[in-house]
Amino acid sequence: MASPPVAGAVTPALSWVERYLGEAASQGADIVCFPETYIPGLRGWDFEVEAHDQAALEKARDQVCALAKQHALFVILAMEWGSPEGLLNVAFVISDKGEILGCQSKCQLAPEEDPYYVAGSARELFEVKGVPFGIVICHEGWRYPETVRWAAREGARIVFHPTLTGSDKRGKTIDRFGAADSPYYEKAMVCRGLENAVFFASANYGFVYQEAATAVIDPVGRCLSHAPYGEPSLLLVDIDPDEATRIYAKRFRPETYRGAAPRLSAPEAVPAK
Repeated sequence: MASPPVAGAVTPALSWVERYLGEAASQGADIVCFPETYIPGLRGWDFEVEAHDQAALEKARDQVCALAKQHALFVILAMEWGSPEGLLNVAFVISDKGEILGCQSKCQLAPEEDPYYVAGSARELFEVKGVPFGIVICHEGWRYPETVRWAAREGARIVFHPTLTGSDKRGKTIDRFGAADSPYYEKAMVCRGLENAVFFASANYGFVYQEAATAVIDPVGRCLSHAPYGEPSLLLVDIDPDEATRIYAKRFRPETYRGAAPRLSAPEAVPAK
């Protein structure tokens, strides 16, 4: 899980991607996930992001594909991407051979994102080395738990969560994962893993004031490990996918939620004799 600093432009973002892929490969990682729209950065936040340049983004994606092949790593690369409808917030899945395996668009936008992005229209499932996984992007993982449940029901053993929450300019310092007085985000991470019996892996920017750590949660809701607060870093976590039983997701009964239940009328009064 990569937790780089804000870049705000394609060129510096690429340099951090290259650095972390090299470090991850040297530590024997299989897959690396980057934070939400890391190339070039999330619009509408409290830092500057360079003007959209689709040609530069396409070139950057190609460069990351080459790096993935060079280091024999799978990569979840979160970017902004142009479409006929407008800018999408996406995460590309790149194989260890440098091939693009697919893309997950953010389908549930936060209200404050509406001026900048358009919503995607479909959820996808991916696979790395025989392990199925899903991707949910920031707000949709915090506020729409059904996005994670969908992936778990479809077979995902782990759900990756590229996110952005925090600031380099203002905020409070968190010193303990899941602290009662910290924002709700880390509690939501725990719920997403526990309520579905899957791994949940969240990658945040390495902000000075993070509202949530870059962390990996196991299928019983334990934080296996998290990156240090307030600094850029790379978090390496080993997991056993077989521990993700998906038992609660598999027991979900969607048929019971179709439409409103009929209202029971009160029994008619029996006249007194």
